[in-house]
Amino acid sequence: MEQMLVQFFDFFGMPSVGLPAVFISAFVSATLLPVGSEPILFGYVSVNPHLYWIAIIVATIGNTLGGMLDWWLGVLSRNSFESLKGPSSGRMQRWLEERGPKMLLLSWLPGFGDPLCLAAGWLRLPWAPCLIYMCIGKLLRYLTMTWLLTLVPTSVWHQIGHWLHII
Repeated sequence: MEQMLVQFFDFFGMPSVGLPAVFISAFVSATLLPVGSEPILFGYVSVNPHLYWIAIIVATIGNTLGGMLDWWLGVLSRNSFESLKGPSSGRMQRWLEERGPKMLLLSWLPGFGDPLCLAAGWLRLPWAPCLIYMCIGKLLRYLTMTWLLTLVPTSVWHQIGHWLHII
């Protein structure tokens, strides 16, 4: 995996230090593990502002692929536990199917987005629209969060760093 990332970044003439960390943190944060990728992305963009858009795209791709892993796990778990289908799953399925893959625009929400991706797979919502809406939602998340973090004065970040160093 590491060699593939290095080749990918070399092919496009991008630095390989830092961007793999952005990709991996974004991928892992899209799974059910409680990890946030915004600090790593913001740190990378702060140090390399000329690579802002590349970092946003790398984070979006990583996070979307992590969300699609959740979707795929939902499909697998549905196939494995088909006999456990209860009466309430029909109501939930109708509710999600009415809204369809567009609900995955909310896949970026903490605590809600990851299970939503899993539910989309469980309900066997079509993968291509799920991928597209998930990607749009995650891109908007990274653009918004990174922009909001840039509004915080640098002195605040230095103070937080100083405070963390004391602890």
